[in-house]
Amino acid sequence: MASASTPADDAHGKGSPDAVADGTPDDGSVPDSEFRKDMGPWANFALGFTYLSPVVSTYTLFATALGEGGPPMVWAFVLAGCGQFLVALVFGEVVAQFPIAGGVYPWARHLWGKRWAWMTGWVYMWALLVTITSVAYGAGPYIAILIGFEPTVHTTVLCTVVLIIIAVLINYAGTRWLSWAAMIGFAAELIGALIVGIYLLVTHREHNLGVLFDTYGTEGDGSYLPVFLAAAIIGFYQYYGFEACGDTAEEVAHPGKVIPKAMRRTIYVGGAAATFTCLSLLLSVTDYRAVIDGKDTDPVVHLLYDALGEFGARLVMAVVLISFLSCTISLQAAAGRLIYSYARDQMIVGHRLLRKFSPARAVPGWALLVSAVIPAIIAFGSLVSADALTKIVSFAILGIYGAFQMVVLAALRARLKGWKPAGEYRLGRWGLLVNVGALAYGVFAIVNICWARTPEAPWYDNYIVLLCGGVVVLAGVLYMFTTHHYGRSDAPCGDAIPEERR
Repeated sequence: MASASTPADDAHGKGSPDAVADGTPDDGSVPDSEFRKDMGPWANFALGFTYLSPVVSTYTLFATALGEGGPPMVWAFVLAGCGQFLVALVFGEVVAQFPIAGGVYPWARHLWGKRWAWMTGWVYMWALLVTITSVAYGAGPYIAILIGFEPTVHTTVLCTVVLIIIAVLINYAGTRWLSWAAMIGFAAELIGALIVGIYLLVTHREHNLGVLFDTYGTEGDGSYLPVFLAAAIIGFYQYYGFEACGDTAEEVAHPGKVIPKAMRRTIYVGGAAATFTCLSLLLSVTDYRAVIDGKDTDPVVHLLYDALGEFGARLVMAVVLISFLSCTISLQAAAGRLIYSYARDQMIVGHRLLRKFSPARAVPGWALLVSAVIPAIIAFGSLVSADALTKIVSFAILGIYGAFQMVVLAALRARLKGWKPAGEYRLGRWGLLVNVGALAYGVFAIVNICWARTPEAPWYDNYIVLLCGGVVVLAGVLYMFTTHHYGRSDAPCGDAIPEERR
């Protein structure tokens, strides 16, 4: 087995002897694909980048994080970035050996087995569908400002649904359109993050870097740590999306080389852009106290109007909306391919319909439809909840991190049982240490996002994220053992470790 000198970009092996010309292992683990390899390396990176979306996450949760933890909340990007980088390294090893559409579901299937894969796919599917809602929902106020109407809960929901419909129509157009949408979104993200950020720092900077260590009394009479961990939601929400590079593995040539690199590049570039975006906003906000006290609930919009004027602010809103749209498109692409992969292995009710494929466009049409309909229903359901955005985002983070850690745990279990990664990207002697670190970070993040922080609220509201997660898992267990769909497919499972090593 090839080894590596560092757990990052130098960790490349020479590849499996069973690899075919396009870098896909020819060991029977990768199914004959109906997809076309129309996605190049940069488009694959752009897909992950626009899903991770530094502009979307920062603009959506900036007010929440600043109000909760003050300016030092920016350090949450460093915390989450380091932890998720470890996860991305583990995923890189797995996808290099199993470059299959759907990402975490087929990875878990090969690393552990049918039941574990079924539950991993179930949790990830619901997390993706909720994340689609959270991103489109976050765009609602910006659409209102751009068009010029008063944003309300009802208009936000309607804007959410419209954005979801536009995104799915672009996805229906095929992989080439998806690639172009990802590249355009990538450009919009860079404009929103870099150009706007530099302009704010040059023309509207109000503070020096010392404020990054000033809590502005957000901790009250206690420790700042609990406050910081509550504000860290902005970092946790930021650093996922790199796995989308692997969700489209069957549409990329040489996936064993391209996708692990794209995942790492997504963390590097996306994380740096997100941190810079947040930093430029932080140093340009005039009155932190107004945000912390809840008097200014939309500091980003007010800042843009103050710094750029009405025309400039609306122009930036248009660029930001492209970022929200491209992020929604990328999320739907990931969800549609997961559902298709699930259905291809007969793992879900309606699999005959959901596995149907459009040869003309090379997309799973019915699976993509599900990735639009269910998020729209969730958006309408948010009308019954106060502070809907924070709760939707929190549940999305919980589900994504839960699914991630199911793969990380499966990889650690397989590694301890003798799995030696056989793809073109390998961590070598660093593999076990990276795997343990990734699992430790993931467990910490899950506990933190579920932690009850509003004891004055009704118990069901205080624990709504954990309750929703429990409902998804319980429903999945009941569904799995009632229908036994997990056992219907003869697709390979638990085969990461060759027979002679078991």
